[in-house]
Amino acid sequence: MIQNAIDILKTSKILFVLTGAGISAESGIPTFRGVDGLWKNYSVTDLATPEAFAKNPALVWEWYQWRQEIISRAKPNAAHTVLVEIEKKFDKFLLLTQNVDNLHQRAGSKNVLELHGNIFRSRCNTCGMVYETITKTEAKAANVPTCTCGSFLRPDVVWFGEPIPQDIWQESLSFLSKADCAIICGTSGVVWPAAAIPQIAKTTGTKIIEVNLEQTPMTPIVDVSLLGKASEILTEIVSHLR
Repeated sequence: MIQNAIDILKTSKILFVLTGAGISAESGIPTFRGVDGLWKNYSVTDLATPEAFAKNPALVWEWYQWRQEIISRAKPNAAHTVLVEIEKKFDKFLLLTQNVDNLHQRAGSKNVLELHGNIFRSRCNTCGMVYETITKTEAKAANVPTCTCGSFLRPDVVWFGEPIPQDIWQESLSFLSKADCAIICGTSGVVWPAAAIPQIAKTTGTKIIEVNLEQTPMTPIVDVSLLGKASEILTEIVSHLR
């Protein structure tokens, strides 16, 4: 099966890649769902919502600062670094990630779009100004950072109940419509709208390679499904590409 994926990639010039939480698992980043999602007796759905931020912004920020500390200690794994090498082998390449951990950029990937935002960025809840980083000296009362306009800053991520950034989504779909091949890596295939990407790719004739630890709802429609660790599978693939 892996040879089928290699053959597809060897004849492709435009490559689209979608990644999900599974690609960061080997870096030791928890998913924050299930038992990992509990923090001081709060679930992720109690904290990652606009309503939670409006009610208690200090609590939400405390949780995000805790997450930032965990993620900042993590390092890109072999799957991240191999995708950097794969990017160099294609005339046109786009990586759309559902992850907010910044590991693709830290590994060296250049053409990255973040569908769900970035946990290390903040944006103003009122004027929309985006801050790449927030230092401790910029945080005011109760550790809630504030914008120059005086309003609270919030993590620049997509919370439950919020729409994804449409400019990112439309740019992704535009690229996908021209792609020869799409690699779907480490995603469950159940989080929308990213879960629609395999079906969208099918309509444009894009070949689809799935890389995951187990089968997903998208497995029946992909051209090649490779089960196993992303780091091992992608390393094997890139060793056969010119």
